Amino acid sequence: MFSGSIPALVTPFRDGALDEAAFRRLVDWQIAQGSSALVPCGTTGEASTLSNAEHHRVIELCVEQAAGRVPIIAGCGSNDTMNALTHMEFSKSCGAAAALVVAPYYNRPSQAGLLAHFSYLAEHADLPIVLYNVPSRTVTDLQPETVCELARRHPARIIGIKDASGDLSRVTDHRMGIGRNFCQLSGDDELALPFNAAGGVGCISVTANVAPQLCAAFQQACAENDIARARELNDRLYPLHYAMFSDASPGPVKYAMSRVLDLFADELRLPLVRCSETARKAVDAALEHAGLM
Repeated sequence: MFSGSIPALVTPFRDGALDEAAFRRLVDWQIAQGSSALVPCGTTGEASTLSNAEHHRVIELCVEQAAGRVPIIAGCGSNDTMNALTHMEFSKSCGAAAALVVAPYYNRPSQAGLLAHFSYLAEHADLPIVLYNVPSRTVTDLQPETVCELARRHPARIIGIKDASGDLSRVTDHRMGIGRNFCQLSGDDELALPFNAAGGVGCISVTANVAPQLCAAFQQACAENDIARARELNDRLYPLHYAMFSDASPGPVKYAMSRVLDLFADELRLPLVRCSETARKAVDAALEHAGLM
């Protein structure tokens, strides 16, 4: 269903409020640059600091501005199952193609709890679910056996995964346990090349916020099995992938976008702050290496 370069969009703020005009311009620019789908209200979109009203407005804006040109995978995760369901119901009502649902954070549910959480959502919301496993943030790790069981129980609803576990063996675990039609998207830009080689079909990307054309070209090269071209593009992007996490995300990516685009300033919401001078130097060097400065 989904493939290619899919940016996990930043959320622009101005004087503490959502900058709707800047977000609309960002959506248009991403589509023009070749992004194959868009993810509003993910981790990079600072969803954890958005009110529910803001969260829903960002999704609504994204769907409205994309206007069917690319599908929208709405960030709907929560550590409260009922709140995740609220996000999914709203996203369905405004035209999102799927929901990206992170494993519940802080609560630390067991694998049985994860099965119950995602099964409840699959049974009560009429929207395809892309699982999101990022144990470095959630502590909870969505194990391959659990992913396979969820896909077995709910084949029409659990349609893919954004895997940011860092464990490349899981691509094969999922492919062999579920099948080739299960949509596997990398959640780690720096691992996208080996992830695709193992059977992945794209990346929900941080770097694609600032380098969408390069990331789209890289994913296209992977899809065409042009390994030489994919490796060349990966080498250009590789320092940028790491620079995006040289300080608390999305500080570095918002700084990078303020350097490359005249869209918005690098404003974040507390407890996040603008990235350090050391991170800024790393971002500047990576942008130059990628040919984006």
